[in-house]
Amino acid sequence: MEPSPPTDSLPPFPDLSNLPAEAMAGGFQLGDSPEGFRSGFVALVGRPNVGKSTLLNQLVGEKVAITSPIAQTTRNRLRAILTTPTAQLVLVDTPGIHKPHHLLGERLVQSARGAIGEVDLVLLLVDGSQAAGRGDGFIVDLLAHARAPVHVALNKHDLVDPAQAAELEASYRELVPDWPLHPVSALTGDGTSSLVEALSAALPEGPHLYPPDAVSDQPEQLLLAELIREQVLQHTREEVPHSVAVQIERIVDDGPRTAVLATVLVERNSQKGILIGKGGRMLREIGSGARQQMQKLINGPVYLELFVKVVPNWRRSASRLAELGYRGDS
Repeated sequence: MEPSPPTDSLPPFPDLSNLPAEAMAGGFQLGDSPEGFRSGFVALVGRPNVGKSTLLNQLVGEKVAITSPIAQTTRNRLRAILTTPTAQLVLVDTPGIHKPHHLLGERLVQSARGAIGEVDLVLLLVDGSQAAGRGDGFIVDLLAHARAPVHVALNKHDLVDPAQAAELEASYRELVPDWPLHPVSALTGDGTSSLVEALSAALPEGPHLYPPDAVSDQPEQLLLAELIREQVLQHTREEVPHSVAVQIERIVDDGPRTAVLATVLVERNSQKGILIGKGGRMLREIGSGARQQMQKLINGPVYLELFVKVVPNWRRSASRLAELGYRGDS
């Protein structure tokens, strides 16, 4: 596939996977912070498809997590970094907590639960356009044993009828009488400034954990794989999205452009046929959409080559999940 011209120019995400003990950015050293500065880790938890990744992108102001209307999109505990003049929040986007139906699902729920015990603050995100339900209650019971303070974001506030707002909020107030509630819209950004202020005030005093201009600490390889998977989610339906994983085989920067070779894994031949499409049309559309997002990520032209491989029942294979990085503790 020939590369498309670069699209809107955005700065590249920093690769902080091998960050030295002392990082310099315009004279900045890790640990440099004004008096009274606060910092810490904030886990975003909730049911699938309540908007955690959308909120994370809204707070950071850049795309660091893929989004989709399909539930259970998030598979990794992605860390995004939000720095304000008074605080630095390391936001941990976790997979949606649900009843798992295979080993991959078990690993994802294990990953989300693990994050709860490792952070300074928990942000429970719920669909505030609906009354509190049993799924919310299950997560509240889980968080009742968390050592970290919990705040609750009532997302999708833009969809709430003003006449019903008080009644909906009361259903959550009854469920969590002692936790602060924050009506927000991850889509429009409404209420997010107040949310950031409240979360910052709840963090302990501490120094910068990352350079102030960092927005993610994820390896470039993972981010590129997720951009491909996002396009699969957007272009396919039924069982295909949840049966897909992406492996980046090679990344070669030859100067004028970056070449990326990736393999898309599916579980059945029928799924492979859907992904490739008639005459390869579907795979070309997926590749074109992913390439455009990659060019924003690395701020330059990209040549992307995609292959589709059938690996039966990869979601139930412990060795395959470990190879793909789904260990349940990362």
